[in-house]
Amino acid sequence: MIDRSTMAHPVHEASKSHPMGSFTGEEFFSKHRILHRESFMLNRQGMKIFTQSWQPAALPPLRGVVAMIHGYACDSSWVFQLTAVAVAKLGFLVCALDLRGHGRSEGRRGHLPSVAPVVDDCIEYFESVRAMHPRLPAFLYGESLGGAMAVLVCLRQQQKSRFWSGLILHGAMCGITSKFKPPWPLETLLPLAAWAAPRWRVVLTKSLVEKSYKQGWVRELVRRNPRTERKCEYAPAATALEMIRVCGEVTRRSGDLEVPLLVVHGAEDAICDVKSAMVVYARARSKDKTLKIVAGMWHQMVGEEAETVEEGFGIIFAWLMERAEKASSSFSG
Repeated sequence: MIDRSTMAHPVHEASKSHPMGSFTGEEFFSKHRILHRESFMLNRQGMKIFTQSWQPAALPPLRGVVAMIHGYACDSSWVFQLTAVAVAKLGFLVCALDLRGHGRSEGRRGHLPSVAPVVDDCIEYFESVRAMHPRLPAFLYGESLGGAMAVLVCLRQQQKSRFWSGLILHGAMCGITSKFKPPWPLETLLPLAAWAAPRWRVVLTKSLVEKSYKQGWVRELVRRNPRTERKCEYAPAATALEMIRVCGEVTRRSGDLEVPLLVVHGAEDAICDVKSAMVVYARARSKDKTLKIVAGMWHQMVGEEAETVEEGFGIIFAWLMERAEKASSSFSG
């Protein structure tokens, strides 16, 4: 039985200055009865990668594990962690990391010329968490570029029996809209630009923040993130080229997806193409798959009006809890 009273999203408590409103972090987590932990791991290249987790402070037993991957020019804290708290309140252990070059992880800011090593970081951390809870069902959740990487993580580990019990793609980068791509002839010349000036940031002419969050106060909040530089709203050439390549790979390989799948996308998303997300959904071989296109929604659901936030995340939370209950029966059987 799903208790919908626990499903309200904490973004409603945020102000334009801080995601936790007037609360300190300790006060915020205490109010929501969440146990929060932070740590660092050394990846295969010896880089320090920031990781954190959230779970209910009080036990009954956990429902499952949810591994979350944030998008480009974001991190696992600030606004993103509000969704992590919302999921943890439903009874899940939630874990996330700052992608290299983001947040408190090492790496050149916003520079992702290849997502392959970032996918490796995700797998290394998520496997360490899963190893501590092998009997719990586990789910992958990805937003924007994090959604594309979640697909790649899932495909890499899909052969491991029952490793992931479900995949949630929220505004996933399965394709980039024509409104957000570099104008002609710059798009055609992008490979040359990426080779000659990989860190050049005048590639994508629109600001990620301006086109992601509908509510002005949320845009202001996002820009106040102390660990995100304003220049990271514009992807450098090598990163922009990699984003386009990743979209092609996700679409091409989506037919290999077999896990339970939920695709939630804004109908008015001006960054990640909704039609491309629909193609990925249609090609997936998952026997259990759900597609929800939210009318009027932009790229980031937390940037919408309160009613849309509750509608969209209500879909995600209900799907997650129902699949966790079903998967738990399978694990215990």
